[in-house]
Amino acid sequence: MTAERRIAIVGVDESDQIGIVPDKSPIRLHAEAARNALADAGIDKSEVDGLFTASVNQMPAVEVAEYLGIVPKYLDSTNAGGSSFEMHVEHAAAAINAGRCSVALITHGETGFSDRARRGARPAFDPWSTRAQFEMPYGVGGPPSLYSMAAMRHMHQYGTTSEQLAEIAVATRMWAQLNPKAMMREDLTVDDVLSSRWIAYPFHIYDCCLVTDAGGAAVVTSAERARDLRKKPVWLLGSGEASTHTGLTGMPDLTQTPARYSGKRAFEIAGVSHDEIDFLEVYDSFTYTVLVTVEELGFCGKGEGGPFLAGRTGPGGDFPMNTSGGGLSYTHPGMFGMFLLIEAVRQLRGECGERQVVNARLACVNGTGGILSSASTLILAAD
Repeated sequence: MTAERRIAIVGVDESDQIGIVPDKSPIRLHAEAARNALADAGIDKSEVDGLFTASVNQMPAVEVAEYLGIVPKYLDSTNAGGSSFEMHVEHAAAAINAGRCSVALITHGETGFSDRARRGARPAFDPWSTRAQFEMPYGVGGPPSLYSMAAMRHMHQYGTTSEQLAEIAVATRMWAQLNPKAMMREDLTVDDVLSSRWIAYPFHIYDCCLVTDAGGAAVVTSAERARDLRKKPVWLLGSGEASTHTGLTGMPDLTQTPARYSGKRAFEIAGVSHDEIDFLEVYDSFTYTVLVTVEELGFCGKGEGGPFLAGRTGPGGDFPMNTSGGGLSYTHPGMFGMFLLIEAVRQLRGECGERQVVNARLACVNGTGGILSSASTLILAAD
């Protein structure tokens, strides 16, 4: 992938309903989002010859292809958690540039809320996985307890405060209040966050993402095909992906994430500087995920995330971030990376109404998967 405008995202959309949708299966959410994104692009389903999918529900591309009634000649079911969909954009670009496909459809659908309501929590891991062998027998729990330990190390090492984390949740909620599709739109203050119930110290409930049902999809194609479509393309300028570990106990450093590698590569390929980025869409499974990712991407120095972000990321701020309301307030079915893409494309097209970032031309999008385990970074540009 080079900074030349050869690959474009030309369609994005969610499923017909997001939030709490107990009457729909994950694969139906895949299909609704696919139909809607193709309609947004103005591309018929018959043109899709590349299919990329990921889901916690383990929905492989072959199953989605059958459900959609298509016969793709290129399939990719890479599943790296919440970073999967940014990876899929990079993989689709490589496949299109290599002539393996011409129209790539990336889909996601998940009933994170309704699955738990119907069947309880999902089985966590294959018993042979490293986390199942070396963490769970010793009382290590799910993502909240694991991310909280990484956050506590950051607080100890760099002086990061609960108030700084709470400010991230408040700014994200302010964006959600401008998004009619966001699930949580009530007023939220720093005091509200700090007085809400504990989940896993230092996380209160508002430091943690939602659990919802939702589907999302994106359509990627070549510059030649993109120019024939009715909406302006959003160009892929640079991309990078990386992973450094699986579980918390395998982290090289509890305050570092693979975004330091994926981000460096994406910026180098795109040939742009951090100062040129107009807005940022980063995975917000927890408020700490946001803070550490901004540091690791190089927008500020290590340990400076709290002061750097304070008062800057909400509507009207000079560092717009997670403008949909993010996983903290908009939606989060279990793997949020797809919805980062959807919002970035809409912002770069100027389609976001009240929450539109003025003169949005360049975006940085970063998905995070696992226990800060994987990262994929995209630099996207308006036409």
